[in-house]
Amino acid sequence: MKIKIITLLIVAVFLQTQLYSQTLKAGAAVRKITPEKLIPISGGMGEPVMPVGKQGDLFVRALVLEKGATRVAIVSVDNLGWPAYLGDRSRKLIKGIPPQNILIGATHTHSAPEAYGFVDEKGNTGADLKYLDWCVNQLAEAVNEAISKLEPAALKTAVGVAKGKIAYNYYAEKLYDPRCGVIQAIATTGTGKGKTLATLVNYAIHPEILGTGRKTMSPDLCGPLYDRIESKLGGVAIFMNSAQGGMVTADCRLENGKEANDWNECIRIGNLLADEAMRIAEPAPAIENADLYCTSKMVKLPVNNEVMRFVFKNSPLAANAAKSQDFSFVNTQVNLLTIGKAKVVTIPGEALPNIGYYLKRKMNTDQPFLFGLTNDAFGYILTKEDFGGFERYNYITRTSLGEMTGEILEAEVLKMVNAATRP
Repeated sequence: MKIKIITLLIVAVFLQTQLYSQTLKAGAAVRKITPEKLIPISGGMGEPVMPVGKQGDLFVRALVLEKGATRVAIVSVDNLGWPAYLGDRSRKLIKGIPPQNILIGATHTHSAPEAYGFVDEKGNTGADLKYLDWCVNQLAEAVNEAISKLEPAALKTAVGVAKGKIAYNYYAEKLYDPRCGVIQAIATTGTGKGKTLATLVNYAIHPEILGTGRKTMSPDLCGPLYDRIESKLGGVAIFMNSAQGGMVTADCRLENGKEANDWNECIRIGNLLADEAMRIAEPAPAIENADLYCTSKMVKLPVNNEVMRFVFKNSPLAANAAKSQDFSFVNTQVNLLTIGKAKVVTIPGEALPNIGYYLKRKMNTDQPFLFGLTNDAFGYILTKEDFGGFERYNYITRTSLGEMTGEILEAEVLKMVNAATRP
């Protein structure tokens, strides 16, 4: 009799352990990466600008999700772009997550320190390498802390149209995607049961209300968005940009034809986007033990643009790689995630809206997410039909890898999507 009881207890403990190991868990953490002293900020290629002040703080924000043997980190950095040279260094410092499951995206604020290592014809750069070294460690610390905070969680996922004067396409006013995706993690156990652990907002917009013209270091509209969500819901707010290329920007237009390029406008748009994201997420059901799936692949992209090749070869951040290749092509990681009902594809740059719409339409879900400028940031991504096709596209053509980038990326992403949805 005793043996039977002991056996039943062992089986019960085993089943409970197995059940717990299959429970979805979430953890989130932040690190402030505002430099102590003002250093040059960058809004793209060209000479960085020395700011005279700052408004709001810059952050690294990390969300870690775990179910069974799968663990994934989604990281947002308040910067114009975050090259893989920096991201890969952080990945080596993160324990407990496969490097390919660590997704690092940039918010694309145009008011943050230079992180590409752009050089002039004399080889000079405005990038502060000591600052970037520190950021590499701060990013890893944020993810490692988020891992340590993992706890059982339910997920809310939703996609809906964000209403109001938030974004528009500078090149063609209505050619942009107004959909906003939201992923929320909510604690399901303990004294904090029901509290929001993290809220991720996925939306296509250039955070360039201030730009470099105001000479102000800032997260731009992302700062007020973080503050609004965290003041209303608690937890950690995260912003992941989407297909905002060519040229989906903040709608700060005034009736007199000018623009409201000031901090008050950052607050208005940041708060409005935050409110819309919370409205979209509010009616979504909280799903316990939601599915979590992550896969990745390396994609080879030709570099036909001599300007981009010059940047890669001469950036001090790429010093080691520059010795071993001529940068006629680059390799980049692309991820496909399933998070509950949501599906996520990463894009290593600024895809034009038509590419974003096409990929979302082919992702076999009514909750498609695109994480732009993630895992790398290779400038604009156009289709071959758009490349150099219109005078309006001259700038984005000059700051892209080449005319085949969009076509190659679309094909590789759809291979991943189709392989993952096979019965």
